[in-house]
Amino acid sequence: MGRLDGKVAVVTGAGSGVGRATMVLFAREGAQVAGASRTQSNLDETMQLVEKEGGQGVVVAADLSTDEGAQRLINTAVESFGGIDILVNCAGVGWSFGVQYEGTMAPLDATTPEQWSEVVGINLGAMFLCSRQAIPHMRKRGGGSIVNISSVAGTRSLVDAHAYVACKGAINSVTRSMAQAYVGDGIRTNTVAPGFIDTPMIAPVMGAFDDPVVAELLCPMKRAAQPEEIANCVLFFASDEASYCNGALLEVDGGTTCRMFALPPMPQVEEIDPDHEPVP
Repeated sequence: MGRLDGKVAVVTGAGSGVGRATMVLFAREGAQVAGASRTQSNLDETMQLVEKEGGQGVVVAADLSTDEGAQRLINTAVESFGGIDILVNCAGVGWSFGVQYEGTMAPLDATTPEQWSEVVGINLGAMFLCSRQAIPHMRKRGGGSIVNISSVAGTRSLVDAHAYVACKGAINSVTRSMAQAYVGDGIRTNTVAPGFIDTPMIAPVMGAFDDPVVAELLCPMKRAAQPEEIANCVLFFASDEASYCNGALLEVDGGTTCRMFALPPMPQVEEIDPDHEPVP
């Protein structure tokens, strides 16, 4: 038996990275899955992986920063599988978007109002619109699980990408509010906050891990996560195993945020003679 047998799951950002890994894992665990992203060809590749796992799924190419796009995704899931039990809000943009659209990952004073609105619409607006559409269907099923994907950038800070950071911090905050608002409907809401993940989203900065010294400064484990490692944590929150988790935030970052700052390895100290007199 799978951990999601009999469940219907909607996964946004399913065309690549964590969203794709989550959709495939959910299918392997027995869920019927509906996925969305903007690019049909990426979704087709995800569906091939779902079918390889013997899963049932549908995909929708849509702009989830619009109400029409979010509604089309949710309606497709309900029409295809009869309802919704799980929603994973994973759609978002990061540093690869900043390379394509210069200024979108810049500090606040170098970001135009239009760039700010675009990033917020994708990274925060899609979560709002998809959740808003899915919650009534979860109520009809007697409950459900919403898992929002934020980032450790939303629990700490970054020197740039201020629109991105604002969205991730907002996701963390609104998750706690949703957890209170909808628990009476049997709907749990939790957040997974990853650190560095080896996905197309952060491809422009992945080269930093090629330098062992820099890699250790970035993460005690000296590497970025694989998407599947994040998907496993999403699965926990989505499943009944997390039945008492509500409003929780799980940082999955290889230990990056557990320290104030990174120090180089300390030199080895010879054993101290207990009879040694201290120097005055």
